[in-house]
Amino acid sequence: MDKDFETKWNLVVDLVSKPYGEKLEFDAILFLIGVQELGKGYRKFSKDQKLELMHIAICSLLAPYGYYEFVGYDNEGWPHWKATDKLPYLKPLQQHHLMRQAVVNYFENDNLFEKV
Repeated sequence: MDKDFETKWNLVVDLVSKPYGEKLEFDAILFLIGVQELGKGYRKFSKDQKLELMHIAICSLLAPYGYYEFVGYDNEGWPHWKATDKLPYLKPLQQHHLMRQAVVNYFENDNLFEKV
């Protein structure tokens, strides 16, 4: 693995974990990105809403790669995406690496590393 990438990934994990006092798992990081993308702050979410938030995060993270396109908000203010390109076949470890890279890119693109 790329040492620079691993350093950045660890910085992301540390940054998002700090307020919670424990190291967050990948799914928790996706959930928090979904909450951020929803833009309504944290509140109680149903199980289905939590899954939808993770879907929002995945779409947001993969949009810069050309796999999803933002189409707008529904009546309740939830963002919706459409698939624009079929994801390539990737083995589970490759999928996980792509998603971790997308998370790092998300933080870099929003200049979140500079705020640390």
